[in-house]
Amino acid sequence: MERKVGTVSRGLRCPIIREGDNLVDIAVTSVLEAAESEGFSLRDKDVVALTESIVARSQGNYASVDAIAADVKAKLGGETIGVIFPILSRNRFAICLKGIAKGAKKVVLMLSYPSDEVGNALLTLDQLDDANINPYSDVLTLEKYRALFGENKHEFTGVDYVEYYSNIIREAGAEVEVIFANQAKTILNYTDCVLTCDIHTRKRTKRILKEAGAKAVCGLDDILTSSVNGSGYNTKYGLLGSNKSTEDSIKLFPHECQDLVESIQAELLNKTGKKVEVMVYGDGAFKDPQGKIWELADPVVSPAFTSGLVGTPNELKLKYLADNDFKNLSGDELKAAISESIKAKNSNLVGNMASQGTTPRQLTDLLGSLCDLTSGSGDKGTPIILIQGYFDNYTD
Repeated sequence: MERKVGTVSRGLRCPIIREGDNLVDIAVTSVLEAAESEGFSLRDKDVVALTESIVARSQGNYASVDAIAADVKAKLGGETIGVIFPILSRNRFAICLKGIAKGAKKVVLMLSYPSDEVGNALLTLDQLDDANINPYSDVLTLEKYRALFGENKHEFTGVDYVEYYSNIIREAGAEVEVIFANQAKTILNYTDCVLTCDIHTRKRTKRILKEAGAKAVCGLDDILTSSVNGSGYNTKYGLLGSNKSTEDSIKLFPHECQDLVESIQAELLNKTGKKVEVMVYGDGAFKDPQGKIWELADPVVSPAFTSGLVGTPNELKLKYLADNDFKNLSGDELKAAISESIKAKNSNLVGNMASQGTTPRQLTDLLGSLCDLTSGSGDKGTPIILIQGYFDNYTD
């Protein structure tokens, strides 16, 4: 009988994960129990995905604000530090800022505008136009910002991040000065010790600052790259990808988890005879049309995945074939012609017009977005995702 269902994404429940838990056993057991409970079977090329949060928690990869402060002070001198281009997030950056401020006497906080890197808005472009402000060149002091724009609360959180971040710095014991600018070199008019907090543009920002003569430059990916007084760490990403754990600690992005995904794959193969692909995922990579927030606050969507998830989709656009190559066919003839085109397609469709409109992204980024939307970020309790049929096509 012809299959009538394509891709299916299921959120799987599992126990609450604590430090030291065996994630291989938990993930495999959760998948097999879900299959038995819901009456489905695993197939080759299914995808099992674990949210980065449970991986980091099982690793015990946590750090205190004091550990952040000690590393910041050691690497940037502990005097006046420029903190530039942070995202506006209570979950992602506020606790990091608390630690950063504890490692300095003064923080010059330079915020990008009208929005941060991931789309959280301080202002609208219309506000800038009305005030005749050029965000590419104009530098605003806090006083000028308030005089022109007053208080601006985030659409969804209701937080005035300018005031919120300023208070965090003061409460940590540091003096604060706030400016608004989009050119990295601007901060060097205030201090030559800089912590750049952008995520996906960090390499360029660090290069610009070093070439402009900065004395000391670090990114968030340079803080907590090794343990400080027994803290967690991430050798590759440092503080990037961290989340708030408590009011005085963060959970770091998981480290060294390639062995985990390969072990889960091997154990599922041993128990089922099916070669399932496995990945760890964080944020998806999609943009909210209302709030304009680009979701990817993690340094990557997937820090670890099995080899079958390398690459990009290699798909033909069915509607293109139907409207062009086979526009005179219908019914069974059209179905047969399209099926033959899929079976005969090349392994690389780059430049082929019949692939236009298919999503040109890495498989792990596409799958990670699907996983993130399936698991959500609240109380669903499904940190393991099973995706079936993703690699199927019209002929399967």
